[in-house]
Amino acid sequence: MGLAAMATTARGMAATVRVLGRGELGRFTGGDRSEVARFETDLAAHVGTRHALAVNSGTSALVAALVGAGIGPGDEVLVPAYTWVSTAAAALAVGAVPVLVEVDASLTMDPVDLDARITPRSRAVLPVHMGNHVADMDPIMEVAAAHDLLVVEDACQAIGVTYRGRRVGSIGHAGCFSFNQHKNIRAGEGGALVTNDSALFDRAAMYHDVGSYERDGFTGADANLIVGVNLRMPELSAAVLRPQLATLDAQIARRRRHRGLVLEALAGRVGRDLRPIPHHDPVQAAGLAVQFGSPEAAARFGANRGVHRLIDTGRHVYTNWRSLQARNPLHPALDPYAAVDGEIDHGPDACPRTLEILARTCAIDLAPELPTPAFRLLARRIAG
Repeated sequence: MGLAAMATTARGMAATVRVLGRGELGRFTGGDRSEVARFETDLAAHVGTRHALAVNSGTSALVAALVGAGIGPGDEVLVPAYTWVSTAAAALAVGAVPVLVEVDASLTMDPVDLDARITPRSRAVLPVHMGNHVADMDPIMEVAAAHDLLVVEDACQAIGVTYRGRRVGSIGHAGCFSFNQHKNIRAGEGGALVTNDSALFDRAAMYHDVGSYERDGFTGADANLIVGVNLRMPELSAAVLRPQLATLDAQIARRRRHRGLVLEALAGRVGRDLRPIPHHDPVQAAGLAVQFGSPEAAARFGANRGVHRLIDTGRHVYTNWRSLQARNPLHPALDPYAAVDGEIDHGPDACPRTLEILARTCAIDLAPELPTPAFRLLARRIAG
């Protein structure tokens, strides 16, 4: 761990001790000292949105965003075929049905295929910024606008990354982040949604807190109340996250430096047996994956430390979303598919181009926690 990471960890530890010392562990027990409220303020300022709502997971953020937007039974939500299953599961959680969309060589939603899969029942699009690779938001937003679709950015794997001068999460109608153990900033579990839409935010806030109408400062009217659940973020999680958010830009900069080191080490192989995948904002790229001419070549490269072939991470590939394929509703009367006419394909042939791309592509961990000299040695080993 580098000195910067150690300092951030120390600040997080001090913040948790402060919370424990006060004994105010719940979201609404800290008053104006609430770590969660401060984190929401900091996050909105960082992303550049009017509102931020901290919740207990990235999945919860996606569900709350769809609830906030009024998505429900009879609606179709378009999701990429390469993402964590939560992107699709969030649609089912509100009674809507996910529709799979191919990804292109950038590992993000293909805007052309998106346009082709829209039906009269389509209501929302969930583009995903996978592994810090930004989706091509400008054409996605154009397609969505042409069909009057809501866009919720699944930026769970990309907080802090930018797309053409804008923070991911701030481009669509809402954006969602995850803070679990594998994300850019982490608290074990946690998530947040951001938005400039006050009506969407108010509904999402009511949904994330079943007792919202009892809270000081609640501004909703009874006519607009909805019944919520408990998706609140605890104070300790926010205490851990705030110092990390303050140093996030520096961490993303280290990712970019490490990306450059790997590309420098691989320079002799680019165009010969591999090529970096295209990026929709190359100057600000904070993720790296390389594509090979065959699945076999990718499998061999994927055996390197810090590298993995994407088709082998089955939990992110639609063909392994077994709970989605089972189509077992929580109750027969709550079957989302009953409200949708026709067959929606979630089978292995739904997005064949995605499978072909993933079989030939390897992601490279840019390990921002490593000091740059140590990562330079790792980059050389990866290059072979």
